[in-house]
Parts: sequence; C-alpha cells; structure tokens
Amino acid sequence: MDIFRFGWKYWKKYLPLDILVKLFSLIAILCDLLLPLLSAGIIDYVIAYDPSSPVDEGIIGFLFDGRLGAPASGELFLHLVLIFAGVFLVRIVLLYAKNVTFQWCGVSMECTLRAETYAKLLELDGETLSRYNVGELLTTMNRDTISFKELYSRMILNIFDSVIVIVLSVVTLTMLDWRLLFLPVAVAPFFTVALVRYLKQAKVLFKEIRESYSAINLTVQENIDAVRIVRSFAGEETEMHKFDRDNERVYALNKQEAKLSAKYNSIFTLCQQVGYVGTVCVAFALVLSGSIALGALTAATTYVTKIISHIMQISRSFYMMQNQLVSGARLKKFLTEEGAIHDSRALRTAPQRPHFRFEDVSLTLGEKPVLKHITLDLPYGKKLGVMGGTGSGKSVLLKSLSRIYDVTAGDITLDGTDIREYSLEALRSEFAYVFQDVFLFSNTVDANIAFAHPDVPEEEVVRATQIAQADQFIGKLEAGYETVVGERGVGLSGGQKQRLSIARALIKGAPVLVLDDASSALDMATERRVLTSIKEHCPDSTLVIAAHRVSSVLDCDEIIYLRDGEIIERGTAEELIAKNGAFAAVYHLQTSDGQLDDSSYGRAEL
Repeated sequence: MDIFRFGWKYWKKYLPLDILVKLFSLIAILCDLLLPLLSAGIIDYVIAYDPSSPVDEGIIGFLFDGRLGAPASGELFLHLVLIFAGVFLVRIVLLYAKNVTFQWCGVSMECTLRAETYAKLLELDGETLSRYNVGELLTTMNRDTISFKELYSRMILNIFDSVIVIVLSVVTLTMLDWRLLFLPVAVAPFFTVALVRYLKQAKVLFKEIRESYSAINLTVQENIDAVRIVRSFAGEETEMHKFDRDNERVYALNKQEAKLSAKYNSIFTLCQQVGYVGTVCVAFALVLSGSIALGALTAATTYVTKIISHIMQISRSFYMMQNQLVSGARLKKFLTEEGAIHDSRALRTAPQRPHFRFEDVSLTLGEKPVLKHITLDLPYGKKLGVMGGTGSGKSVLLKSLSRIYDVTAGDITLDGTDIREYSLEALRSEFAYVFQDVFLFSNTVDANIAFAHPDVPEEEVVRATQIAQADQFIGKLEAGYETVVGERGVGLSGGQKQRLSIARALIKGAPVLVLDDASSALDMATERRVLTSIKEHCPDSTLVIAAHRVSSVLDCDEIIYLRDGEIIERGTAEELIAKNGAFAAVYHLQTSDGQLDDSSYGRAEL
C-alpha cells in the first residue's frame, strides 16, 4: 500500500479527469453490454419471431411493445439497427475520449516523475549517489518512470473496467437465467488459486529482470565512457565477454518469464474454455427445454465470454502490476532518499567578500577519516596553496568549503556564521571550481565556457579564454568558438580541456576561485602564464590552488602541506623550504640546478 500512496501523490492532481474518464468508461461499458440484448431482440422479435411463444427481453422489453414497429416487420428491424448503430457509435466516441485523456494524464505523470528524479539526482551529495551505479540510475529515470505511470494510466483503469463488466454481466445473466452462472462460478476458485501463485512468482522474477537491465546499462555506460582505455589495453574481448554475460542473464530471465506466462496462461485458458463450453451446453439445454429463447442463448454466450475474458484481463493486469510495483518501489526509494547534505532554508545573502575559516575540522567518509583537526583562515583575497601526496585529503578539503562534503566535527564559518546556515545555492555561488578531471558537454566551445551564464556577451567569453591562455588553440579549431566538442571533450588534449575549464570558471565571476590540480596537464611554461594572468586580472579574488607541482603554489600567501588528512606544515614557500621538511623535499626533488622542471612531477609523495 505504501507504493500506491506514493504514486497517489502524483496522480491526485488528475483526480477530476480520472473521475470523468471512469464515467466515460462506465457509460461505454453499459453501451457494450446493451448490444447483446439488442442482438437478442433482433433475433427473437424479427428474425425468429414466434407469435405463439412471446419472450421477455427484460430491461429493453419496452422496445418491442409495438411503438417501434410490429414484430417481424422491416420497420422494427430498421429501428433496432439504428439504435444498435447509435449505441455502438456512442461507445466508440467515449472509448476514444477515455483513451486520449488517460494517455495524456499518464504521459504528464511520467514527465513529472522523470523531472523529480533528475532534480533528486542533482540534489543528492556524492556520498549518497555512490550507493547507486550508473545503470541503476538510468533504469530508474527511464524504464521505471514509464512502467510506474502505466499502473495509474492503464492497469487500475483496466481492472476497474473489468470488475464493472463482470458484475454487470453476472447481473444480466442472472436476469436471463441464474443457471447460466453455474460453470463460471465453479471454475472461479481454481482460477483464483492459480492467479495468486502466478503473481507471487512474477513479483520475484520482475525484480531480477529489472536488476539485470540495470547491470547491462552499467556495462554499456562504462564502455562508452572508457572506450579509448578498452582499446588501448586491447580489452575488447574481455569487455565483450562481460556484456555477453549480462546479456545472457537478461535473455535467460526473460525466457523464464515467458515460460511462466505460458504455463499459467494455459491454465487460465483452460478455465476459460471449460466455463465457456459448459455455459453454452447449459444454454442449449435451456433453449431446448423452453426456459429461454434463442436470442437469449446468443446473449448468454456473449456475456459468459465477457466474464471470462475480463477475468483473464484482471489476471494479466495484476501480473503486469508486479513489474510496475517493483518500479514504483525503486522510484520511491530514490525520491525519498535522505542525502547527507541538508539544505538550509535560511535566506542569508552570501557576502561579496567572503571570509572563510576552518575551526578544528574533521571529516569522515564511510569509516575512513579523511580530514583531521584542520584549522585554517581564508580571508577574502588570500592566495592559498594546498599540497600533499595522493590521498592526503586535498580535494576533500576544497570540496568541504562548498559542502560537497559535510564536516563531521568542527565548523567551517563564512564571515563568522556556520556555512550550514546558508542555503546551498547561496554558499556555492561564492565558488568557481576547476577540477583535474574535466567534464565538457557535447556542445560548442562557446556554450561550454558560458555554462554558468549562457547569455554572457561574446567579449566576456573571449576575455576569459585569453586569461586561460585558450584563445590561440580555439582560433585554430575548424569553427572557432562554434566548434562542437565531443562528449567529455573528445578530440581535445588534456591541457586544452583544462584551459577551457579554467575559462568556464572565470566566466562565473565568483569571489573564490578553486583550482584542484587544474593545471596538471599543462607544461610548466603554460601553467605559469595561466596563473600569472589569473592573478593579474583577478587581483582581489580569493585563490585556492591544490597541486602536486611546487611551481603552482610558490607565489601563494600561505601553503599548507597535508599528510593523511592533517596539516603537517604551513607557511610561505621560503619558510617551508627553510624548514627542510616535506615541502622542501618535494621542492628539491622537482628542482634541477635551481630551476623547476617536470621530470620528477609527483614522485615526492604518492
């Protein structure tokens, strides 16, 4: 029931249309059930009329009282045919209106679910998202939203229609002769037992099928992203084997589902045929005994067919619901996921000249302490360098500033106020990040650079690329700034992508620029020009540089050196070199004859 309540939250806004559609459906069903009675009347009062044994057509008996024409007359036949055609036409129009309206409601609900899923994806923090793989997220956003909306836009309506048809058909059969219900009622318990067992097995199977599709989505997504790595390691055969394994599992589970459906559909069909053939035999016996007329026989067989076919329809609907409920459970789990980062509803305005301070900050990811007792002052305009070996906590330290990760002890303050008291939007507006792992969208160079402000003037884009030393290589591209770069920047070198990323950060114009190993793919001469240009054009901005290269941080006001999440050294470059500690070791390792070079990059601490 929790899944139905969850879905109702999205469907309830369509309640007026839902009621209207069910009204359309009810009238269409009444029209459909009226047609066999009209057919029976045509047979009994026109085609096979016997004056010596008049029949009673029940609820439509008034049609045969002579006002529409004498029995067995062409006038009565014409009137009955016109009524039949009118009822049929009304039914068709109502069915069209019902289907169009419900399909629109379903598509609208699907779009709402997909939009909320995407918004949740953007909202959740990295630690929470790491519990999901890419295949699961793609399946949730696409397959599950489509499947779950079918529960409300199709399955529930189908069950409603079938129940109404069965109830009204049973009532009508009872009016014709209650003995016609004997066999349909007799086979009902067998049908019900089979249906319950069918649904239990189907629910487990649908869950496994969904997981198999998530696995194959993950394999495909990973190989799209890593196609160059796969080729460079000649790993095509290995990856093809992984894909074949996942694909085989999808095939095997769907084959199992087909066998399960075939097995139980055979049982249901057997029940259907026993009920139908048995009822026809009973009806013939009643006709021969004079208990019912010939027209009633045709009507009775039609109603029995409807009862049994709609029981089959209910079984199919409940079967499909198992898949839809699995999808709904996955959607509910994701959309109600509580992230580790909770946004503040405070309406604090972020300052234009922010002053950040770490006060005895520690941070644990999972069970691993990543930052330990960090105390650090970062006033507006300060140039801070962060160094340390791989895994020392540099990136986590920088990301904690904008609450990409939340600290587990201590406080980070902004102008004396805990950063958790600012909304995430206000806090993150203070930062422009450049990460080592650059992501570029499959769009033009201009659109990638202007990501933060799509309407920024072209002159600002050009200025940002000049500061980032990217204007020259952009000018050599086939269409310049209008060149479409491939997904993730395919076709550009690592250094070119990093310079575009720096230009993108500069366009944002945030008061704090964070470079997280953002020049690792640049040669030292280009890196020097980029950093010098940034400092010249943004002299008042706060600049935080995390790097392995000493050359990246030499001119910083303060340098901190991290090891295992702790600050083990701090000071200016001159002070740290004089201490002859960890920083000095890296400096001397990267220095040849008093000059910095690239030959020992990253070898000091790994």
